[in-house]
Amino acid sequence: MAVNLTDLSLPQLEGLKTQLDQEIEFLTSSIGQLKVVQTKYVEAKDSLNVLNKNNKGKELLVPLTSSMYVPGSLNDVENVLVDVGTGYYVEKKVEDSKAFFKRKIDFLTKQIEKIQPALQEKHAMKQAVIEVMNVKIQQLQQSQQASQMVGTTKA
Repeated sequence: MAVNLTDLSLPQLEGLKTQLDQEIEFLTSSIGQLKVVQTKYVEAKDSLNVLNKNNKGKELLVPLTSSMYVPGSLNDVENVLVDVGTGYYVEKKVEDSKAFFKRKIDFLTKQIEKIQPALQEKHAMKQAVIEVMNVKIQQLQQSQQASQMVGTTKA
């Protein structure tokens, strides 16, 4: 059911604008979170490129925490453990892992592309509400000025 914005009162328009602001904030936050996860998958996929026969046996630093590392060596360049979610890890071949990350990246891209039009629509609706509010405010100010003029001419 479509509602004509001009039929709404100023308080109703203000409530609608507030609701649209909240929806815009939620959709923007959702897109941001999806992009963060997408970036992690892109980085993981790109990091698989160092796993080749030339790097077998090379020394490297293994992170224990974000600020603590221990020395190690790269022994297996054909298999990796992939975090598939909720604390589960699966051993996969490097090429299978690249395909896994590509699927995840593609899925997230599609989700972002689904949300983007909804976000644009909410922005357009908010702009329309603001324009109607401005028109109503101008009409209210003009009617107040006209009533003041009538009041001063009678005096």
